[in-house]
Amino acid sequence: IPDGLLAVLRKAFSGNIIVCGGYNAERAQQALQEGIADLVAFGVPYLANPDLPARLENGWPLTEADQDTFYGGDKHGYTDYPYYSE
Repeated sequence: IPDGLLAVLRKAFSGNIIVCGGYNAERAQQALQEGIADLVAFGVPYLANPDLPARLENGWPLTEADQDTFYGGDKHGYTDYPYYSE
């Protein structure tokens, strides 16, 4: 949903708004600060970054998810993504 539409929804809806899809740390923070969202959900980035909150907080690079491992196959892509290390 475009941010402009989210602003319109915010005016018409008094409940919590959760956004997701294509958000990085900067865009998520902006959505929260502007009040167009109450929470930002991270799906795919969380799969590939088991330490996602720490990565976002510290500005560490994100591991890209291997979408070829989604929806089937074996254990690869679910439990073998590394934690950040310098």
